[in-house]
Amino acid sequence: MYYPYLRGRQFELIALREYALHHGENNNIIPIIEPVKNTFNSMKLALPKLIEGHVKFALILNPQVGEINNPLEITDTLKEELVDSSKWIPTFIVTNNYLAVTSQIEESGYADIMLICSENTDSCDADFDKLALLPSIKYIVSTENKTLKRKLKNFGKELIRLDDNFKAQKRNSDYLMMAEEKFSEEHLFYKEEGYAGFSDYTVLVSDYIEGGAAPYAVAIHLTYQKENKEIWIKHFTSITNDDQSNIQRKFAEAAEKTVAFLNSKNIHNFATEELRAYYNSRSYPGLGMVKKISIKNHLELMNDVIKID
Repeated sequence: MYYPYLRGRQFELIALREYALHHGENNNIIPIIEPVKNTFNSMKLALPKLIEGHVKFALILNPQVGEINNPLEITDTLKEELVDSSKWIPTFIVTNNYLAVTSQIEESGYADIMLICSENTDSCDADFDKLALLPSIKYIVSTENKTLKRKLKNFGKELIRLDDNFKAQKRNSDYLMMAEEKFSEEHLFYKEEGYAGFSDYTVLVSDYIEGGAAPYAVAIHLTYQKENKEIWIKHFTSITNDDQSNIQRKFAEAAEKTVAFLNSKNIHNFATEELRAYYNSRSYPGLGMVKKISIKNHLELMNDVIKID
């Protein structure tokens, strides 16, 4: 099973909504969602669509980034959407806050809980052991950590490996120098390595970054599968990158490269057809929609490669 880690921002949630619409009946993905906005309109739109589409999701109840100061806002505001606990996985990020998370879990009464271990998780701490051994904990997500994995292997939990696969560049124009690179092969090996699933941040950076100025260059990032079944990522970048003017033209330049590649590889899914439609109609959807298309393409790809596996 694949567990893509996404933040609860508008276009990530739209990507999940549209994925659930088309793939819910044949789904191999459980998205992990970290709420980051103190307005929940996008969450209220997305979560019912995931539930209707039979896409189970993990919802982080103690987000570590973003605007939410009181975690109770999440369950209070989304009470109707979260009423059926069989449709979602209560999730907590573990830093060095073992006692606080233990208290939250015990007060909540939730079962089949997911823990996400951060780099600050100390597997030597006795309080961490007590937390991880709680009967209500079912899943534990962690970056590759041999010490932690060896310990958790005897805890009877489902282990999920988290990787940071997207190699972000300082400027979009820098992607011109790196047309493509290997992204992941975890779908091929996670089971034999003792994991119940694997996770990454899709085609986004792991650091939480909100907003930003108009870019000098537009880059479209699309993952695809090579003949050897590895997942690679290609970066399609505009060429008129001297200033911040005419974003529409920059998008058209990047989209032209993207569509040519998709056609050469005969790649067709709901995300790539949407991109083709924008390109063929010479319309510019906005950078948020471009990001949504990249995410949705990755979700569709990973769902397919796991199904094949």
